[in-house]
Amino acid sequence: MVTAPATRGTTRRGSAGTAAPTPRPADRRHRVPRTFYLFLVPTLVVFTLSITLPAVMGITFSFTDSVGFGEFSFTGLTNYVALFSDPAIRSSYLFTIGFALVTVLLVNVVAFLLAVGLTARIRAKIALRTVFVLPMVISGIVIAYVFNFLFSNSVPQLGQALGIGPLEQSLLADPDLAWTTIVIVTAWQAIPSALLIYIAGILSIPGEVYEAAAMDGASARRRLVSITLPLVAGYVVINLVIGFKNFLNAYDIIVGLTNGGPGTATRSVAMTIFSGFTGGDYAYQMANATIFFLIAVVLAVVQLRLTRGRSAL
Repeated sequence: MVTAPATRGTTRRGSAGTAAPTPRPADRRHRVPRTFYLFLVPTLVVFTLSITLPAVMGITFSFTDSVGFGEFSFTGLTNYVALFSDPAIRSSYLFTIGFALVTVLLVNVVAFLLAVGLTARIRAKIALRTVFVLPMVISGIVIAYVFNFLFSNSVPQLGQALGIGPLEQSLLADPDLAWTTIVIVTAWQAIPSALLIYIAGILSIPGEVYEAAAMDGASARRRLVSITLPLVAGYVVINLVIGFKNFLNAYDIIVGLTNGGPGTATRSVAMTIFSGFTGGDYAYQMANATIFFLIAVVLAVVQLRLTRGRSAL
């Protein structure tokens, strides 16, 4: 006797002749209850009122001549055209980008070397990791004021005692060297976060790889160049992109150290934008903030592209 094949959707029989449950469609299995979406409503409302709405209003005001209050009129692209011919705006962007590039390189080189040392077979490495991470939990403005005192008083006294000419005066008052103090202080605070990422990357490398290289006669330097660096390349990319994006927003440390001086030698884009809000250039600096926002969005997209799939490293 020939039986007809079972059609799709009919009840299947188990080996013992009992009816097996029909599998549910995938969309029903993974359907999210509506209650979960209700919990998102407060967050969406707060996000819209505190971030989305102010951003839309700011972009709208960038096309006006508003001073932040009172009446205003729309001026089209006048503010944006003026930005590209303003030497002060150009100077702030050049300083910010140059500062971010130098700082991100310094932070990653030092953090990687420290990570290599703190993952080696040394004594008290757990305690040393704790010490190196401490700057990350201190407020940036507090760090800036402490280093302001050091660069203004302690360093000049040390320079005079040792007869080092460039250090006999405060570096904060030198237009050509003030930016170096900002790089040093920013790097001092930012190194711990990059250090933790590098430590996680190095510890994820199987120990058998190093043992096999050592058996083949590879030196410590060769293992570092041929094994460690290639296997933590993903973490290097993450630190470079995230660090560069964060350093573009430098504000508190610059305010505490130089306040944008001497003159405007160390004025960042963020400082320029905030100063315009209280100086009658509200709409003009909103246009500047809009351009800066677009740059941040581009960097965020690049970060997502580069870090996608890196979590498995």
